[in-house]
Amino acid sequence: MTRAAKPTRGVVDGPADASHWCPVSPHPPVPTRVVLLCGPSGSGKSLLAARSGLPVLRLDDFYKEAGDPTLPLVAGSSDVDWDDPASWDADTAVAAIVDLCRTGRAEVPVYDISLSARTGAVGVAFEGAPLFIAEGIFAAEIVGRCRELGVLADALCLSRGPVKTFRRRFLRDLREGRKSVPFLLRRGWRLMRTERSIVARQRALGAHACDRDEALGRLATATAGRPAPTVGTAA
Repeated sequence: MTRAAKPTRGVVDGPADASHWCPVSPHPPVPTRVVLLCGPSGSGKSLLAARSGLPVLRLDDFYKEAGDPTLPLVAGSSDVDWDDPASWDADTAVAAIVDLCRTGRAEVPVYDISLSARTGAVGVAFEGAPLFIAEGIFAAEIVGRCRELGVLADALCLSRGPVKTFRRRFLRDLREGRKSVPFLLRRGWRLMRTERSIVARQRALGAHACDRDEALGRLATATAGRPAPTVGTAA
């Protein structure tokens, strides 16, 4: 099977042995499923996804654009609340996940966080991969929908503690020039104070809270095709 050209953003190459998943195989292909990976901003989701070696869909590319009248504001401020699920296009994200699970291909937006704007679109091809990760701070918001659609393998919520997350998030956002320094400090302080409630909400939505090592173990279980522990409960 011919693979599509490698996109410049949004994905990590699929497993090296994915070529055996082809139409001429004597066994029917294993349906592709998704692991939703959430957690507070700065909790290490992207690093974990890259370390897994699985294909990755960046859910941050599904943010709404600046100027969208439906964008929520931080209470008592003119700042857009980019940590509110209403700032994110869940419908388009779910549609892309379903396309990847059913056809192995999808067109996804390319989003520039520093501009708060979509700068284009890219074709993503996960053909032959039985499992991929969709990671982002709002991944838990679509756990129920992915489960109902029959494409969910597992849902994980990373957390490393408010102080560590604050430090890592601020240094990352400063390095990448995501927003102005005053905005990053205001956002970082607000998120540090609310991190425990963020994790609690994501757990309530069906994501299993865990550290990096447990998350890697559950990913290995899902990759091997074994049933994952019940989503949202301890392994």
